[in-house]
Amino acid sequence: MEKIRLAVIFGGNSSEYPVSLHSVASVLRSLDKDKYELILLPIDRDGVWYYYNGDIDILEHDHWKEHPSTRHAVFSPSAKEGVYILDDAEVQRMEIDCVLPILHGKNGEDGTLQGLLELSTIPYVGCNHVSSAISMDKDYTHIICEAAGIPMAPYISLLSCEEIDYDALIDEVDEKLTLPLFVKPANAGSSFGITKVDDYKDLQDAVQFAFEYDKKVIIETGIDGFEVGCAVLGNNELVVGEIDEIDTHNNFFDYDAKYELENTQILCPARVDTVISDEVKELTKKIFRILGGSGLARVDMFVTKDSEIYFNEINTIPGFTSASRYPSMMKAVGVEFPELLDRLIALAME
Repeated sequence: MEKIRLAVIFGGNSSEYPVSLHSVASVLRSLDKDKYELILLPIDRDGVWYYYNGDIDILEHDHWKEHPSTRHAVFSPSAKEGVYILDDAEVQRMEIDCVLPILHGKNGEDGTLQGLLELSTIPYVGCNHVSSAISMDKDYTHIICEAAGIPMAPYISLLSCEEIDYDALIDEVDEKLTLPLFVKPANAGSSFGITKVDDYKDLQDAVQFAFEYDKKVIIETGIDGFEVGCAVLGNNELVVGEIDEIDTHNNFFDYDAKYELENTQILCPARVDTVISDEVKELTKKIFRILGGSGLARVDMFVTKDSEIYFNEINTIPGFTSASRYPSMMKAVGVEFPELLDRLIALAME
């Protein structure tokens, strides 16, 4: 059988660049080389595209740029044109059957890359550009899901282009929300730029910190409960993984808790009864449909002591090491990591 020419795009001009390198290294070690001809396209922190044909360990430890195989690359938006590999002597065009984007956060998970891929008419893994953009922007996610009756934490949004009167902001927050608060960049992942606020005197610093990561910031009421997640796989027919639970003793599920498991453990399956588990799974599928999802996503929610469920956020390209939450939840329902990758690529090429 002829191999599928699979372009794997990773890195990116995003604060989550190092997360992408760890994810893609795990993916590359698990892809069946008898099925796929791999074309590796790293993007550096400045947004410059390259072609790389070296060792996975070198890539994972961020030394790929010094490797002798590394050359500049241009991904064409022209239909079915593929990618051009550039060096001093020649230009080489490589055709592509499918794209596997392993980028997290801005410029990779927010619809920008997906728009380019749709112009190219080359199939790609994951949600389309509209779904990706809506899912990445926590403000738009709130607006659409709340309109569809999905329970979410009360919130307000702020724009950096508007002058903020912090005394007036505190009055508005006090009227509409409840302490503790979570102040977040509207478009960021991996808990970058997030602050938990227990006292209004800390609100201004939290907002200014969040604005370092995005031009839009949201302020949410903190939900008194624990966080669970659910993996979803599919286009028309959906498969959901086992739900997991975050047990953290940090102030919240921050970057160190996520990637170093500092004072944190991930429990799969979650310590909830069947009724809650089934409700989370059904709500996951509903949210995925509402936001126009395809391929995959991880949906995160809170469960309160009164068994109320609140939608927190959706990740359209979740962490993708073999031990990450999404693959672990799918493994718990019998889908091993190599099979998961095969199914995602098949879904992209339907």
